[in-house]
Amino acid sequence: MRIVVVGASLAGVRTVEGLRRRGSDADVVLVAGEPGAADGVAVDRPPLSKAFLASPDAEAAPLTTREKLGALGVELVPGRAVDLDLGARRVGLHGGESVAFDRLVVATGSSPRTVPGLEPVPGVFTLRTAADAAAIRAACTEDARVVVVGGGFIGAEVAWTLRQLGRPVALVEPLPTLMVRGLGPELGAAMTRRHAAAGVDLHLGTSVAGLEGRDRVEGVRLTDGTRLPADVVVLGVGTVPETGWLAGSGLDLRDGVVCDEHLAAVGAEGVHAVGDVARWHHPRYGVDVRVEHWTNAVETAGVVAADLAGERAVHDALPYVWTDQLGGRLQVFGQVRPGDEVRVVSGDLDGSFVAITGGEGQLRGLVGLGAVKQLMPFRRLLLAGAGWDEALAAA
Repeated sequence: MRIVVVGASLAGVRTVEGLRRRGSDADVVLVAGEPGAADGVAVDRPPLSKAFLASPDAEAAPLTTREKLGALGVELVPGRAVDLDLGARRVGLHGGESVAFDRLVVATGSSPRTVPGLEPVPGVFTLRTAADAAAIRAACTEDARVVVVGGGFIGAEVAWTLRQLGRPVALVEPLPTLMVRGLGPELGAAMTRRHAAAGVDLHLGTSVAGLEGRDRVEGVRLTDGTRLPADVVVLGVGTVPETGWLAGSGLDLRDGVVCDEHLAAVGAEGVHAVGDVARWHHPRYGVDVRVEHWTNAVETAGVVAADLAGERAVHDALPYVWTDQLGGRLQVFGQVRPGDEVRVVSGDLDGSFVAITGGEGQLRGLVGLGAVKQLMPFRRLLLAGAGWDEALAAA
């Protein structure tokens, strides 16, 4: 059995490690194509918008090395995948080489979303790799004026980190509050107030109309007529699954590789997907979902490694995401839907807190800031399928 894992970011690396940990004796190949990385292996990404961005002394070590993979009996093949031939069971690489497989794991992750009107001129950055973070850090000198475009988790993290360094930061978000997709409108509004109190210059409910500057960025024009002076622009407007190399392969590529609850690609024998690129049927919610968070990358890798090692596994984990900002760890468990009721059950929204969210008698989500210990009893209730009244009674 020859198992080929395409993509050496977190999900891909954890998949090959998981195969060996479960005793698989298959031939395992890791195709590594991270841009600008040694041997094509990515670094752990969460610190890139926080500690690594903040400190020139911080190091970004790769998730694994050729030597560590060799000790596991895993062959490392540096290269970028460009096409897939399911009939011939081969992955084509940039440069003309190809890699044969019996089983394939797609782990190519996602790429930063592009924004019309934001041309790739000097001073405009996306944040995906260690090289990106290092370039942003170098550009954010003491007098640099920074504009962050996008008020999701990554944009808010970058804005917070740079404000802690004393940089003037403006943040542009077309929605009325920050992080609304992850937190909902009420909790998003509370976090928005705290970013404003920290000195982030917020421009909400407006979008970027274009850039100013000939040889490098000098300003950002907004659709409401505002002009923001800028020496550095950081784009944090989300990502798209990296599936371009799979076009024409026969895989179902609707917003990722469409999979079943085992993370096996629908209609394609012997193909799985992990991490950001996987869109799977979630048994807990009964719908297809795609999740772009660190925890999901690790969990999907474990499910696929078990499946390939002969231990039939289902990916039904409780969704979880965290972000470090506003002086604490912000954690979200489950699903926070826009119309859900929100009740603070510990602390208050001006300090550390735990909030439960839900509706129709059901507990659906938890959000906490600086309250890791206080969240745990409610997490257990959420895992157990507790109702709304039971969660309130536990407060």
